[in-house]
Amino acid sequence: MNKKETVGTFLSAVLQNDPATMRELANADYIQHNPFIPTGLEPFIQMLPLLQEHGTTAENIRMFRDGNYVFMHNIWKNATPFGADEMVSFDIIRLDDNGKIAEHWDAMTPLVHETASGRTQTDGPAAAENLDKTELNKAVAVALIEDVLMGQNPEKITEHISAEQYHQHNPGIKDGLKGILEAVDYLTSQNNLFKYTKIHKVLGEGNFVLTVSEGEWSGKKQVFYDLFRIADGKAVEHWDVIQPIPNENLANHNTMFNF
Repeated sequence: MNKKETVGTFLSAVLQNDPATMRELANADYIQHNPFIPTGLEPFIQMLPLLQEHGTTAENIRMFRDGNYVFMHNIWKNATPFGADEMVSFDIIRLDDNGKIAEHWDAMTPLVHETASGRTQTDGPAAAENLDKTELNKAVAVALIEDVLMGQNPEKITEHISAEQYHQHNPGIKDGLKGILEAVDYLTSQNNLFKYTKIHKVLGEGNFVLTVSEGEWSGKKQVFYDLFRIADGKAVEHWDVIQPIPNENLANHNTMFNF
């Protein structure tokens, strides 16, 4: 199997309570960064009956690969063990040089059915294009985060985000540059503008780039997963998951970062 097939098969084994396949595909010292799941493969396997009890299922919407990393955009249903009946997640899996699953990061948020843009949190293109432009597109995403979301050069927003098309999948923000500016104005008026402080990881395949950042919002530390679709050097579409970073009742101490 290639890396994507390995990850897809592992995810299916998790949902089907198939420990034998999981042990075949993953290392025993599988490192877990979801703060509510114990690290190690066997402690993870011991949690599978809980998912079976709730009938938890996952639908993979997008899957991309960057070197030894596979990153996914998923919808989870009957997902009460994760926080809500329906959840949206970004999941990152690292495979070692032998092709074994070695490490996992994720962030999850409840699925919202009525959004500001009328788009869902997961619809839109799913196939990577322009594979020869991966590194250039990763640089575009980093510049966007640093200049716009970190506030280093906010006046450069039109250099990084298309003024002609910007499809927005954040449930609280409308399409286009206008939607972003309206959201910023509102959050600023509430003294609640999100603050990005550090980019921890950038992964890409062709015209899709995922950034994992740390910051603050609503008085809490947050992890920000932002997926951008890039065209002609500018972001034309955006999906995200924002999750508070917990500091108590942790099942492991690997943090949600530490890439």
